[in-house]
Amino acid sequence: MQADKLKKYRPYPQVQLSDRTWPDKRITTAPGWCSVDLRDGNQALIQPMNLEEKIEMFRLLTDIGFKEIEVGFPSASKVEYDFTRVLIDRNLIPEDVTIQALTQAREPLIRKTFQAFKGAKQGIVHLYNSTSTLQRDVVFKMSRKEIIELGVQGARVIREEADRFDGDIRYEYSPESFTGTELDFALEICEAVMDVWEPTPARPVVINLPSTVEMATPNVYADQIEWFIRNMKNRDCALISLHAHNDRGTAVAATELALMAGADRVEGTLFGNGERTGNVDLMTLALNMFTQGIDPELDFSNINRVVNVYERCTKLSVHPRHPYAGELVYTAFSGSHQDAISKGMDAVQQDGVWAVPYLPIDPEDVGRSYESIIRINSQSGKGGAAYIMDREFGYKLPREMRPGFGRIIQQETDKVGDELPSTAVYKAFEREYLLAAGCYQLKTFNVLKRHMDQHQDLSVADVEAVVYVDGREKALQASGNGPLDAFCTALKEDAGLDFTLHAYHEHALTKGSSSKAVSYIEVLDSKGEGWWGAGVDTDIIISSIKGLLSALNRMCVGK
Repeated sequence: MQADKLKKYRPYPQVQLSDRTWPDKRITTAPGWCSVDLRDGNQALIQPMNLEEKIEMFRLLTDIGFKEIEVGFPSASKVEYDFTRVLIDRNLIPEDVTIQALTQAREPLIRKTFQAFKGAKQGIVHLYNSTSTLQRDVVFKMSRKEIIELGVQGARVIREEADRFDGDIRYEYSPESFTGTELDFALEICEAVMDVWEPTPARPVVINLPSTVEMATPNVYADQIEWFIRNMKNRDCALISLHAHNDRGTAVAATELALMAGADRVEGTLFGNGERTGNVDLMTLALNMFTQGIDPELDFSNINRVVNVYERCTKLSVHPRHPYAGELVYTAFSGSHQDAISKGMDAVQQDGVWAVPYLPIDPEDVGRSYESIIRINSQSGKGGAAYIMDREFGYKLPREMRPGFGRIIQQETDKVGDELPSTAVYKAFEREYLLAAGCYQLKTFNVLKRHMDQHQDLSVADVEAVVYVDGREKALQASGNGPLDAFCTALKEDAGLDFTLHAYHEHALTKGSSSKAVSYIEVLDSKGEGWWGAGVDTDIIISSIKGLLSALNRMCVGK
């Protein structure tokens, strides 16, 4: 950046609030939510939603649980007016949902807004006018007094229309660009509007304090909200509403801090869609609360449906790294991350408390599957490959076996130069272990009998087998402490192999055919180097024999 360009910018002034209390507060309950996807969100689209898309979006919002939805600016265009009428005329508004409409402080626009609302059982008329220093001086060239009179006159017209409206109309007022307005003036105009509307604690008005342009760090917005609440009269007659934009990329943080400062309500959009850098993201806010054990009173348990409807209606794409909803947010490629996640998932299964490294939320709670948590690429390690084999295919690889398999998968990813799908991970395992080519292949195996050795008081098994050794059949027969030990003895004595059986693990397969068992065998060669193999069969004894031969084949070919 060019240093001389800094001269044109000035730091945003701090709020003089030395005894601020919000830093010690916590969010403990959900705020009132109002979706503005159909107004703020829609006006920011390259291609605004058509009627069918708006209806689909409206239904999604009500299914999620929004009780207040700003459906448009009906006095601004015929499309907005007609959509409001369709919702009312087709009886598409649930009994417990209140539609909201935006209007400027101009009499003809206000009266047309009420015409659009005709027949609605309840509604919120949202009045706004610009109050910031910059807007007053540069755009409107109006004094403070003139700005207040504009807002008050609009409030009078709204009350007049509401008094004769056949339905329940609630009031909302926004000093647009609140964050760019002197706090004393923002308070003065809001109280002047409230004086016209005469709210009560039983019927409060909504005072919406928008960060129309994000101008400072999130703590400043919280200070502004706390100052406003402390100094306003009739606080119990107003619901303090937030409406943050994301110009500095901190709309979520600013809204959370402002809720700690005492706000009651939040306006925003799904995925933060809105003008310029967008509005505050309501999904992120709600699920942030959920991860703290707070009921957000919004249902995002089927997050894929929300993504699909949103992308279809808005023609926008959800970023793959978008919090909670992105395609890759429950995915780890890094080997160390994969190992930590795998261990954390095992711990959750034991005590039920969600405490998994790198995952603040259980993917299943938002309708995602565990299958996508760990994905394999060139950055992945032994833990990721083992996780895939366990979660998707039921193979619980012994910990000592994982580094070797991890190196095999690393070679596969280096070869393809891209992400390795889970099916490819399994095929590599199958090729290297279950179908391991080499010097030894099993033709037949039988346990002749089991008996007790009278001299050593041991359980003894007599076995016979036919094995292909370098393509030639060889009959084997021996006794040992169990079938596997007997087979090892036969291989050493009759086939002349030099190895030591070092480790043995087995379990029933938890995926696919539950009647099959898998055995993992490690042998040490004459130099003490370990070689792992695996075998699968409906007979646990045969699976162990296959596992031993798999390990010997890998030792034979030096893999």
